[in-house]
Amino acid sequence: MTSDRIDLIRLARTDGIGPVNFRRLLARHGNARAALDALPHDVARAGRQALHVPTIVHIEDEIAATARLGGRLIVWGDPDYPALLSDINDAPPVLSVMGNAALLSTPGIGIVGARNASAAGIRMSEALAAGLAGAGLCVVSGLARGIDAAAHRASLHAGLTVAAIAGGLDRVYPSEHAALQAEIAEKGCLVTEAPLGTTPQSRHFPRRNRLIAGITLGSVIVEAAFHSGTLITARLAQSYGRELFAVPGSPLDPRSRGSNALLRDGAILTETVSDILAHLPGHGVSGLSRPSNGPAPHAPYTVASLTPARKPPPDRPPPSEKALEHVRELLSPTPIPVDDIVSRCQFSVSVVVAALSELELGGFAALLPGGQVVSLPQERQ
Repeated sequence: MTSDRIDLIRLARTDGIGPVNFRRLLARHGNARAALDALPHDVARAGRQALHVPTIVHIEDEIAATARLGGRLIVWGDPDYPALLSDINDAPPVLSVMGNAALLSTPGIGIVGARNASAAGIRMSEALAAGLAGAGLCVVSGLARGIDAAAHRASLHAGLTVAAIAGGLDRVYPSEHAALQAEIAEKGCLVTEAPLGTTPQSRHFPRRNRLIAGITLGSVIVEAAFHSGTLITARLAQSYGRELFAVPGSPLDPRSRGSNALLRDGAILTETVSDILAHLPGHGVSGLSRPSNGPAPHAPYTVASLTPARKPPPDRPPPSEKALEHVRELLSPTPIPVDDIVSRCQFSVSVVVAALSELELGGFAALLPGGQVVSLPQERQ
């Protein structure tokens, strides 16, 4: 691996450098080496003493350990970085992948839902996943109990499944899915943005959900209670401009209240795989060939407008102290949309985003998947 790519991974693995700041620092300084050299100055300006930057040896060890597992790292901007995922503004800078990485760029649909799924929900997940795989679409899910596991198993026979996981490639969660995770790594693909050794915690799962929503053309919700983690995937899919499908459920079953609410709000009612295919661009998918370990096939309905330029956006001038102070006052320990911050102050979107990036760099805030932000407690500064 070249020194440039190692520097990119070092920057991405630095505490306090989220996906948005990663791109912003690249835009400001031109390359990862310059960004790393300027980091002490940038951090001091943001009000922080220092950040822990991984050493070159540490990153080389991670690369070697990942390779021993049979995996590899894909960096944002690489030719085989998933095109749809690269288009979102908080795309992960680094992905750890095991298996057929071409599946990440194969047109796919996410299927997610309740962990404590009903028998009917599991049957629906299996039927939809098998139908999508039969049509040449990759089925993406989160390897959780219930709906997710059913979707993976039904599409695994065709080798058309991707499991987005919350922890490192060397961690299995839940533990009873060890055999399923190993089989997906062999026949399909595992992907995570977490480095090796990361044990899944609650804060990691929204990032896992972002992967599901980000690499797919749309997501299907099968049984989701109110306030469930599944609805995070639904919100992310909508925020990324992807299709949102939902399977109707009994109004007497609390596991379906969230998915039924999505239908009331405009999600596409889904009873068969035809309901999904009818809403995909150029939905004549039956002739798609199965991907190999080489480049993904050129599907007739790949959305050209979603193909990114793979360059960081232009950097904006640093925000004023007035902007920083005012935006920080609007933050809360409860995650809130960035749009809400914009609507409550007199600054432009670009100024607010720049201010939030500075506050994240200073340890005062964290930018979350799906355009949300949360304040951090003082002891983390």
